[in-house]
Amino acid sequence: MAPGFLAFAGPRVASSGLALREALPADAAFIAAVYASVREEELRPVPWTDEQKRAFTDWQSAQQEAHYALHYPQAERLVVLAGEAIGRIYVDTTASEVRLMEVTLLPAWRNRGLGSALMASLLDYADALRREATLHVEPFNPARRMYLRLGFEVRETRGIYEFLARPVPQLKVTS
Repeated sequence: MAPGFLAFAGPRVASSGLALREALPADAAFIAAVYASVREEELRPVPWTDEQKRAFTDWQSAQQEAHYALHYPQAERLVVLAGEAIGRIYVDTTASEVRLMEVTLLPAWRNRGLGSALMASLLDYADALRREATLHVEPFNPARRMYLRLGFEVRETRGIYEFLARPVPQLKVTS
């Protein structure tokens, strides 16, 4: 059995000042806050109080976590650390693919190359296992440009999401 993403990526992301650890039940509030951070702009014009918005995003985060637990029971749900918890990355490894389910950093930690370091480790992991890397992304998500730059291709549209896959690179034959 191949090592999981945590065992593989942990040493690789350390050079970027990051660490990874399994998400624990005690991380639920942090995970909800990470989820809320990506909904902040979308909810800005909604005429709700901050408490109402928080209740809504907490509920949505709990629904997302339940969905992941049901549909990806073997997935590695990891917290990203840089001295403190700064984000999350969820990876599901199957016999045919390495699925990036979720990668989100808190706003203060974005655009520092940390997401790129996480993605590089994910792609190295998929390549080491000789499996496609796959993910779903909304077409307007700014990360979509990075995914395309990294070799992901749009395979199909599934509801509001695009399903992207990065084929296994061809092995280089030397003579």
